[in-house]
Amino acid sequence: MAALVVVGSSNTDMVVPVRRIPRVGETVLGDDLVVAAGGKGANQAVAAARLGARVIFVGAIGDDDLGSARLADLRSEGIDCAYVRTVTGVPSGVALIMVDDDGQNSIAVSSGANAHLSEEDAHAAADAIRGADVLLAQLETPLPFVHAALSHARDAGRITVLNPAPVPSDGLPGDLLALVDVLTPNEGEAAALTGDDGEPQDLAWALIERGVGAVVVTLGERGAVIATGDGMETVAAEAVRAVDTTAAGDAFSGALAVALAEGSDLQRAARFASVAAARSVTRRGAQPSMPRREEVGGA
Repeated sequence: MAALVVVGSSNTDMVVPVRRIPRVGETVLGDDLVVAAGGKGANQAVAAARLGARVIFVGAIGDDDLGSARLADLRSEGIDCAYVRTVTGVPSGVALIMVDDDGQNSIAVSSGANAHLSEEDAHAAADAIRGADVLLAQLETPLPFVHAALSHARDAGRITVLNPAPVPSDGLPGDLLALVDVLTPNEGEAAALTGDDGEPQDLAWALIERGVGAVVVTLGERGAVIATGDGMETVAAEAVRAVDTTAAGDAFSGALAVALAEGSDLQRAARFASVAAARSVTRRGAQPSMPRREEVGGA
């Protein structure tokens, strides 16, 4: 069984379905509030677990009811939460999300306990990281925490996957990018990282030149572009009717990490991840939308 360590955020998503995303200063009426488990790290951990991987999650929750509920959710998926720290006197992370009739979304995140993760949390999980096949990380947690986790994985020769979302306003340092075997930005994130608005292929190549081992730029319904030192390839997306795209990137990154842990090459892993992402957008919610292995097939 593939073994993954996922380091990242855990949030409670509060979702309001709306006909359209409001403009600045505008109020729109929406449908009933949906409260669901979320957070990029926890989403990707659930995605990987449902696809058959053995998953250890490293993160933080507040000492409140929302944090307790999210911890119970992760455990119910069979995820090892021994390295989830409870931060006293701090609220758990929350995401406020609007989703329109086309499945597009607008999100604001209150990090809460996620912002208290540090290098010490990564060091505490060092043995687990070094024993995994793949380390999967995102950027809803402090960079020193992410950097330390990537360093432990690299020192042990493990595969490192970074989903660079959200992109920090000042980008990512070169020494962190050099620790990444596979980077999985969407087109907007790739543009933010490079400071360019070029074609996805150009953005991917610019990131390769900055020291990343390989880049998979996700393009939604247009598929994905894979770039390595040997060249580029395009992966087509499966045509589906999108209901909620909130966690498509998380489904993709989680599935990609599972396939790589199982020994697939990057091209096969990206095709597998594309199918998982397509399945996820046909359902509402973040973690509730993550597909199971029987829905996705083999890597």
